[in-house]
Amino acid sequence: MSWIFYAKYETLLHSSNWGSSNPARQCDADFTGLPLVRLFTYLRLVPQQSTDEKFMQAALVEAEKGSGTTSPNPAVGAVLVLRNRIIARGHHRFAGGDHAEIDCLRKLDDPIPAEAVLYVTLEPCSTRGRTAPCANFIIQRGVRRVVIGAVDPNPKHRGRAIGLLRAAGVDLITGVLEDECTRLNEAFNKWIVSGEPFVIAKCGMSLDGYLTRPPGETRWLTSESSRTHAHQLRALVDAIIVGAETIRRDNPRLTVRKGPRRAQPWRVILTKSGRLPRNATIFRDAKKERTLVYRNRSLRAVLRDLGRREITSVLIEGGGDVLSQALDQRLIDKVQIYVAPIFTGGGVLAFGGKGAALTQQSLRMDSPRYERISQDICITGYPKKATDITAE
Repeated sequence: MSWIFYAKYETLLHSSNWGSSNPARQCDADFTGLPLVRLFTYLRLVPQQSTDEKFMQAALVEAEKGSGTTSPNPAVGAVLVLRNRIIARGHHRFAGGDHAEIDCLRKLDDPIPAEAVLYVTLEPCSTRGRTAPCANFIIQRGVRRVVIGAVDPNPKHRGRAIGLLRAAGVDLITGVLEDECTRLNEAFNKWIVSGEPFVIAKCGMSLDGYLTRPPGETRWLTSESSRTHAHQLRALVDAIIVGAETIRRDNPRLTVRKGPRRAQPWRVILTKSGRLPRNATIFRDAKKERTLVYRNRSLRAVLRDLGRREITSVLIEGGGDVLSQALDQRLIDKVQIYVAPIFTGGGVLAFGGKGAALTQQSLRMDSPRYERISQDICITGYPKKATDITAE
């Protein structure tokens, strides 16, 4: 990414006439309020996207079209560019379907122009799985220049396609918008390396950290707008986890009513006793075959089993016991918390648990984002050990 200087030149002119006898110029100088020695406060650096970044951003837009539909594969996008104009676009839609590079290149007949550039958000696959390797197809179609966002995180394949393409004489650039391309597939990236799903903890809480209102009152703390916003997460994960008490208390459906998903996420119920209401919605509705019950299993063991089922991401929706276990065992990769402007003074704590023995051992939020939704605040971030976060 390149940078350019930006400045308001008329302001600089006014500052250079500080103390002028000209009343108009003196008025201008007074308006700026800064003497000449503060000149550089008017200069700031503005990021300027390079051509490669511009077209990689377009490929990311394509990739996002597959979010929530490609698991256990990553979401990938591609664009083919000729003389600074996109002439073909493609993205991966579902596991077993064409990968982004194939989807893009098949939209053009042979021959591919020699000066065309293929932008792809993730290193092309290099081995046969559900489909043929994309690296070979790119070479066969005669693409001479490829720009890659992120390298394949799979240790078995990492860098292999890059080597194949370079050996075939393809001009290659890697690492363009790498952070953005990597973040897009944060769930896949963890699962393919560790075998465990990416864990998102989501809840709505009061200012004093409680999940519930007093008994007998409506269960909702957050606004309808926040609940609608939170519901969209279900369309992006492979499974939703709740504890038995949530089933007994709320009888939730745990379904996706809107979003890109082609299939209902697995509904995972954790119970110690096995005593669950037989008439609960999750055991009686049309999606009942997508429900799993784990009895007297540790959360870590459940996650490992889900990973073996090719479940790459899970959303923990409660209750407080499951959220506390996940936090105490350091199993949470990401949080999405909705804080309502209310003190309840009691009920179920969102994150009770054992807590940290020392403040230095507590988790800090990395890359936090704050968004106001109606009267609530949505906080999103990544819990990390304090030592893992670089001080700004």
